[in-house]
Amino acid sequence: MVNLDVKHVTRKRKSIFPVMLLGLFFLMHTDVQAQRGDYGKRYSNEKQFRLGFTLSPLGSFFKAQEPGVERNAGRFGVNFGVMFDYFLDADNHYAISSGLSAVSAGSTLKYDAGKGLKDFSTFPAEYDIRMQYLEIPVSLKLKTDLENDFSLYGQFGTFFQAPIRARTDIITNGLKTEKVNIMGDVNPLNMGLLVGAGVEYPISESLTLTAGLSYQNGFIDVTRNSKWHDGRINNNSFALRLGLFF
Repeated sequence: MVNLDVKHVTRKRKSIFPVMLLGLFFLMHTDVQAQRGDYGKRYSNEKQFRLGFTLSPLGSFFKAQEPGVERNAGRFGVNFGVMFDYFLDADNHYAISSGLSAVSAGSTLKYDAGKGLKDFSTFPAEYDIRMQYLEIPVSLKLKTDLENDFSLYGQFGTFFQAPIRARTDIITNGLKTEKVNIMGDVNPLNMGLLVGAGVEYPISESLTLTAGLSYQNGFIDVTRNSKWHDGRINNNSFALRLGLFF
């Protein structure tokens, strides 16, 4: 017959229990630290939708498709507004990207006599055109993860623009006319090709910085040909895309 010492067994269990607790605490602590060290990638993978703001300097230039109109200068401006990504997969590698922003555009164009607005077409004229659009971009964004929590993205899509302001200064026959309202002389819609690439970096569990370059090529005539008699004028732009996602 085996003689069990109940008190001895009880003391032995009591001595093992704290060791087990310490071991479990150590494993949990190690796991938490590992998660914190990788918070950028883990956090981004948990969000299907994210919203942010953009403030992006850009260069705009109108391009004439027919003779009789030449571009003397482009125009620097800014794109500012909200942006969002809707991810299509669990790993956040594919997204539909869109937003709403105000965009500056314009150029200085030189028109030959007989072209341009009717009241200024008798002599050659120079138009310093300044416009502002409301823009909705729609693109497919592809992302890949790099080392040190950086991500690289590329995007391809289109954009839609509606003018909300259009002014021009006109110099002809030695006379200058300033701030001529040409809202009724430009087309109410523009759209075209959008391509871009850039990087992203999480600075906290809820904030991600993004920076990149983009090119937009407008397909629709900026000016109404029936008013300007200038063929087709396309609006193209390059932008340094800066933003912050929440």
